[in-house]
Amino acid sequence: MRAMILAAGRGERMRPLTDHTPKPLLKVRGKPLIEWQIEAFAAAGVRDLVINTAWLEEQFEATLGDGARFGVRLHYSHEGQRFGGALETAGGIATALDLLCADGDDCFWAVAADLFVPEFRFDPDRAAAFAAGPMLAHLWFVPPQPRHPTGDFGIDAQGFATLDGDRQVYSSIGLYRRSFFDGVPAGQRQALRVSLDRAIQARAVTAEMYDGPWVNVGAPDQLAALNAG
Repeated sequence: MRAMILAAGRGERMRPLTDHTPKPLLKVRGKPLIEWQIEAFAAAGVRDLVINTAWLEEQFEATLGDGARFGVRLHYSHEGQRFGGALETAGGIATALDLLCADGDDCFWAVAADLFVPEFRFDPDRAAAFAAGPMLAHLWFVPPQPRHPTGDFGIDAQGFATLDGDRQVYSSIGLYRRSFFDGVPAGQRQALRVSLDRAIQARAVTAEMYDGPWVNVGAPDQLAALNAG
């Protein structure tokens, strides 16, 4: 099973740091944020990773290369070159589906490049169980955060994601089936929320809580705090 690391965003709230460096290439504890994800996938046995890019996208290949030094193969979906800018989450994934499913797999991991989740394990057994089942997506949630106190989705007693109830924050880590993105044209800018709401209403999305360290690194003070810790 392949994986996608979402890295195309501009990182406006991280300016001026992102004026000259893409946010996923900003360093946390000695290495670019995105490398934490790459190394975690390599440790889990995921060998093919797709990275979408837009802002300052030439820096990604220059920094990360083909992935050989991490023990993986990196494939790039350059949205800036092809479409003039970032396509948002659903648009970016839909545009990269042929790369993500190139080995014949119907399912794949997707994770945001600007997360610091040093203890998260991309469990191959969990991925295999998801692929063997009928769900369109399986998501990991974290508790409401100071910068996101209202949360996004709930989880019911059967483990299905819900649009109401005790809302948690979507961690930006998930397993997806290709058909989740039916109706999202390649090359079209579209957020993930529309597709998520539709699939959740159809009871086609399951979820679980993640209680390890998790930071969505969105502002300079968060980056500074991580590097000081």
